[in-house]
Amino acid sequence: MKKAELNDDLRPEYDVTQLKGGVRGKYIDRLKQGTNIIRLEQDVAKVFKNDRDVNEALRTLIRLHGGTANKNAA
Repeated sequence: MKKAELNDDLRPEYDVTQLKGGVRGKYIDRLKQGTNIIRLEQDVAKVFKNDRDVNEALRTLIRLHGGTANKNAA
């Protein structure tokens, strides 16, 4: 077998001609910033339209309990 045949694990149903033009590392800067993904329960998610609303509600809760929340904190 040729080396190219050994490394070819692409399924036959994929059209290789449409796979061109990808950009390697396109989102690497975003990845380096880090993420903090939190999954909301379904009933809670129905109440909040977006992440801004969730963050504002949490900041309010923090203030009510005597803590501080800094919008610009990393």
